Amino acid sequence: MMLAVILGGIAAIQPALAQSGPAAFCGTALAATVKNVFTLIQFGGPLVGGVIALGATVALPVARRADYKLELKEARNQAILWGVIVAPLGTTIVAFLLNNIVAGGSSCGF
Repeated sequence: MMLAVILGGIAAIQPALAQSGPAAFCGTALAATVKNVFTLIQFGGPLVGGVIALGATVALPVARRADYKLELKEARNQAILWGVIVAPLGTTIVAFLLNNIVAGGSSCGF
């Protein structure tokens, strides 16, 4: 099992090792696309999550049925959890991995 993990890790980093020069990955179109996706997730996630959470909070006193109130509370909690907490934290962790592992320590500015 441990050997499979080590061999899988070596196979996963071979594309990064094949890059020529420290900033070869940073100049590719893939790096620009990844940076754009990170920006969208990092800023769009809290924006959408905040709007959904605010809308659910505002609509909560208007709801009369208990099951509908429960759904609104669950939507509010999930919007805060995934939109406001997980999205920025996840992009920070993945950006750290890309900057330090995939790009070989070069600062691509993800």
